[in-house]
Amino acid sequence: MGSESRCTVHFGRQRSEGKALLETDELIFRGEFRLAIPRKAITEVDATGGTLRVTFPDGTARFELGPIAAKWADKIKNPPSLLDKLGVKPGMRVAVLGVEDRSFLAQLADRTSEIARKTPKRDTEIIVFGADAVTDLARLAELREYLTPAGAIWVVHTKGKGAAFKDVDVFSAAKKAGLVDVKVASFSPTHTAEKLVVPVKARK
Repeated sequence: MGSESRCTVHFGRQRSEGKALLETDELIFRGEFRLAIPRKAITEVDATGGTLRVTFPDGTARFELGPIAAKWADKIKNPPSLLDKLGVKPGMRVAVLGVEDRSFLAQLADRTSEIARKTPKRDTEIIVFGADAVTDLARLAELREYLTPAGAIWVVHTKGKGAAFKDVDVFSAAKKAGLVDVKVASFSPTHTAEKLVVPVKARK
């Protein structure tokens, strides 16, 4: 999940208290009015006096966040890399199945040498699983057995109108496999990824 905070937001002539959320790909506000500002659409950002100012094509929004305003500004200016979003740390044991994204594979190889490409090794910390059809999701129960107790499976699949299946299909298959969904991240312009983990109470 991203960062969130209760705050007051000013946008144009509008002013409202509500909840602000800094997600992977957008800055969201939910109050008496709503905003969903894609990070890639933000042209200017600064934080002074506890107020985050974000400029995008529709105007400038001011978020009264207090002490965390500077931290949010820094996160917007320096977005996490794909590997950071997936939680891949140096030396981690990772398995990549059904994903052939060259840029991702190159970045991964620079961060860890513990990469399985066909069958995951026991005690794998992260499995990146590319699913092309809803039937592929039947493998989740099998893949769960290779994870460390706190490990994660990222299901990578197409997004948008041409998606092979919907997020709810991933959530349903995860539940059948004894997994829960905890996070969503943009994998590429064409693909999204859902993070699935073993529930804490079920970890051995």
